[in-house]
Order: sequence, then C-alpha cells, then structure tokens
Amino acid sequence: MTSPKATNLTWHPGAVTPADRARNLGHKGVTLWLTGLSASGKSTVAVALEKVLLQQGRHAYRLDGDNIRMGLNRNLGFSPEDRVENIRRIGEVAKLFTDAGTITIASFISPYASDRDGVRKLHEDAGLPYLEVYVDCPIEEAEKRDPKGLYKKARAGQIRSFTGIDDPYEAPTNPDVHLRTDKLTIEQSVQTLLDALEARGIFSI
Repeated sequence: MTSPKATNLTWHPGAVTPADRARNLGHKGVTLWLTGLSASGKSTVAVALEKVLLQQGRHAYRLDGDNIRMGLNRNLGFSPEDRVENIRRIGEVAKLFTDAGTITIASFISPYASDRDGVRKLHEDAGLPYLEVYVDCPIEEAEKRDPKGLYKKARAGQIRSFTGIDDPYEAPTNPDVHLRTDKLTIEQSVQTLLDALEARGIFSI
C-alpha cells in the first residue's frame, strides 16, 4: 500500500459504530470483492446480486471496474503501477462504503494477489467483513463470450498488457467463495453469494 505524502494527520473517530449502523439498516456492512478474468461474469453477477439485495430491502451498492475508471480513476491506465493504484483506491472506497453499513459489491479483474491481499488486510484492520469471490471460468469460455471484443483486439495486438493474454492473472488460491460461471446460472451464482452472506451473519444483528 502507498505511504501517505501528507503529514501531521490525526484520525478523527466518530460517535457512531458499525454496530449502530447495522441496527439502523437491519444488516451489517460487508465488501464482496469479485475478481476474475474479463468476461468471466463479474459485472453480470454483481448487477443481479445488487438487484436481488435491494428487492429484499437491503442497502447495497455496486462498484464496477469500467465505471470507476470513467471517474475516480480516469487518470490511471493499465501499467502494473497503475493497476496497483487502481485497486488501492477502490479498496479504500469499498472500506468506506462497508463502514457505512452498505453491502458493497466490488467487481474488478484485480489480477495481482498482493493487491487483493492488501484490500483484505485494509478491511480486517478496520474490523470490517470482507469476502473474496473468485468468479472463475476458463479463458477459452471468456474468449467465446468476449462481449466487448477485447480478447479479439488483444489477440490482434491492438490492446497491450491485457490480462490473461500478455499480462498475468494470479488466480485466488483460497477464495471465500468460488463461482464457476461456466457451470452455474446467474441465479445460482447469486444464491451462492446470498448463502455466503447468511452464513457469515451479515443479515443477523
């Protein structure tokens, strides 16, 4: 994680705790970090999960890779250094959302294990729930889907440093939830995540 440039800073604690927010909202905050190759199904599952949670009366919000790069992280590219900073910033944003009591659904390729570990530690140090979700499908299947045409462009050399082609993806070795989206329907994937949240007491206050 990046060291701060600013000095003479003091963390200002508030009078409201995560438990207070949970009682107010009816559930605990949590970050679901969806990681996987492009076209593995991260955004599709995230959109469906957010909709179901809201239909259940839960407070949920989705943080999407492309959406964030259009705003907060529009000054970042896809170099290794920029990828690290991209995930660092999003980890901090997700932590804030979760501290506020939101079921935060972050869907990012996040190809480097060390970056994902850093986001997990950020939450653990703050005492906030965090689940790493490996949205997994074979790259051959991802290339068949290729809704944005990115794999085709990467194979043609029109896109450089593309994860899974000429840039590495370090798959999670021990994720909290493992979704095989080439074998599960969207509905089954969503139910698996709901079950994981239930099992971890997110809906119990």
